[in-house]
Formats: sequence, structure tokens, C-alpha cells
Amino acid sequence: MTDGLLCIGDNVVDLYCDEGVYYPGGNALNVAVLARRAGLERTDYMGILGSDAAAAHVEAAMRAEGLSTHLLRRAEGENGLARVTHDASGDRVFLGSNRGGIRRKLMLRMDADDLEAIAAAAWVHTSCFSYIEPELPRIRAAARALSYDFSTLADAAYLARIAPHLSLAFLSGAGLSLADLRGLARRVLEMGAGAVCITRGEEGAVWFDGAQEIEQGIVPAEIRDTMGAGDAFIAGYLAATIGGAPPRD
Repeated sequence: MTDGLLCIGDNVVDLYCDEGVYYPGGNALNVAVLARRAGLERTDYMGILGSDAAAAHVEAAMRAEGLSTHLLRRAEGENGLARVTHDASGDRVFLGSNRGGIRRKLMLRMDADDLEAIAAAAWVHTSCFSYIEPELPRIRAAARALSYDFSTLADAAYLARIAPHLSLAFLSGAGLSLADLRGLARRVLEMGAGAVCITRGEEGAVWFDGAQEIEQGIVPAEIRDTMGAGDAFIAGYLAATIGGAPPRD
């Protein structure tokens, strides 16, 4: 997988309570699937599945998307599950979750085979939902490039713990002013991240590396469901980057 992407960590099913339907998801799994859809041929996912119907649904979805399951762990217990509904605008509203289910209780630990897979990938991606923080130093030592999705988690102590290991930090900054975004990016860069990309919902996204700042607007669209929008952005960015595109492109 020398020019590929390896995503490590979270998978869930999102139970849409207003529809009575399960959808597979989770940042790491979504990014793997959506980068593949975006044209990156070599993508892989490493994570823990439970033993229930939700886990079987995730695995079936992976196979349908053409992802290998050879890096999966399977454990007795509940798969990660979140309960979701929608407000009048169509935006998602989280009602609660089992906090990763069995995945949170066991947590991923890297062995020699895992580290070989990490070293073979062009890029590794994980997230704050993956309960993998203790393994980041080992992952970073083996990885050529490592990105991390903090979502809305901008706690200074947490950022300082994670940022030194990162080639690229993704954060959600919807509602923040441009001055606040610049201040946040500057702090994360000073903590050791190589670059920072902050998504802003309908305001687009901003990318920083300390030498340049790139603002990216949106393409207007009729929004049916915002679930996974940030994951899709990350997947598109990583697929293009691994394919050789510069950040502005």
C-alpha cells in the first residue's frame, strides 16, 4: 500500500431514530470508504468490531465498498452505536451513544504486523473518537505522515498532547471568527503539528502551515443531511494529497 491510506480507529452505526434505519459510520471508517470513492485506489481500515447485528452491518458495508477486512479485530460485545435524529433544517442531532461500545473497553494496541502496515502506507489517519491516544507515539514513529481529526475538541491540554505527533491536524471551527481560527491554528502549529486545516461549515475551510494561509469557499448545494460532511472533506483532501496535489488544489 505504498501510495495508499490507512485509517485506524473508530467505526459505529448511526441509528436514525426518526427513520428506524442503521447507517455505518465513524470518522476513521468513513474516511477510508470516502477516499476510495474519491478515487484513491488503495485504502484500508484497522479497527475493532463487536459481535452484534450492528457490527455485522459495518462489516457487510465494508465488503460492499471494496475494503479489506484483514486488519479488523473482533470482540464479544456491543459495536459502537450512536442515536441520531434531525432538526427542521435537516441538521443532525445526536441523542446519545454507547461511547464506542466494546471498542472503548478494549482499545487498539499496535503489534508488529500493524506497524508494518502503517509503515507501508503513504498516509495514516485517525481521530479523537478512536481511543488510541496512548499508541500515537508508536504510530507516528512508523508512519510517513499522520493526520488526526479533533472535531470540535479544542481543549488546550488535549491539543498539546496530540499535536506534536501530527503531520496535519483537522479541526471543526464552525462559528469561530477568522481571527479566532488563526489563533487556534497558531497554537496547534506551535504545539508541533506540521499543518492545520479548520472546516467552518457554510463558511468553507482554512488551511495553515505557518508560512501560508489558504481559504477555501463552498459550492452551494441543497443539503439533505450533514452527517459525515467533515469526514468527506478530510477524505477528499487526503485522496488528493496522496495523489500528489498541493494543499491549495
